[in-house]
Amino acid sequence: MIDFAPLSEFVDQLVIANLILYRQGVVDGFGHVSVRNPSDPNTFLLSCNRAPALVRRRDITCYDLNGEAVSEQKDRPYLERFIHAEIYRARPDVSAIVHSHSESVIPFTVTKHQLKPVFHMAGFLGTGSAHFDIREAGGNTNMLVSTPYLGSVLATSLGSHSCVLMRGHGSTVVGASLQQAVFRAIYAEVNAKLQMAAHGLGDVEFLNAEEASLASEATDSQLMRSWNLWIQRMGDFDFDQ
Repeated sequence: MIDFAPLSEFVDQLVIANLILYRQGVVDGFGHVSVRNPSDPNTFLLSCNRAPALVRRRDITCYDLNGEAVSEQKDRPYLERFIHAEIYRARPDVSAIVHSHSESVIPFTVTKHQLKPVFHMAGFLGTGSAHFDIREAGGNTNMLVSTPYLGSVLATSLGSHSCVLMRGHGSTVVGASLQQAVFRAIYAEVNAKLQMAAHGLGDVEFLNAEEASLASEATDSQLMRSWNLWIQRMGDFDFDQ
């Protein structure tokens, strides 16, 4: 079994990430966030089946890329842990993943409209979002990515993008760090809301590819500014209770 002692910092950050995403309205009772194990890139840290706002240190479990627990597990796992396992398998550059059902993103999943950056904070969407239709992969399902096969098709659909929209379900966002993935998940929701509002006014002038790339580089250099603010808003927090 894995020794969590050297990973205590990453465990705490993952607990914080769950609460930030909840307080920012990206997740509610559902949704999940993971981080790749820096000591073993073929494993990742993810809570057991718990509402994000309730995740604590004791809930964090280590999984391999088959979605199997390689550490003690306090409760049953998330059904959709294969989203994380298969994206980590396909994308060595990805160090963290957020899966959510944020409200403003859902309309884009069922209309096949890409999320595109309408402002600089969403420059990571410069190439547009990818699209995944589970029915094309597995026929009529309960819409959950609950098998390695469906996870692998989702990972293929994501390709080199930073965000994949999942028809009738939600979205999955990836990052090179936990802070970046959380930032992207939050601003994917913000951008979706603004993009819908802009379409109601007329034609939308999106950031072009170079603008998006430069904007993304600039915001990536300031990630901790937002991260530290979100932590401060948490107030006193007990990682164990």
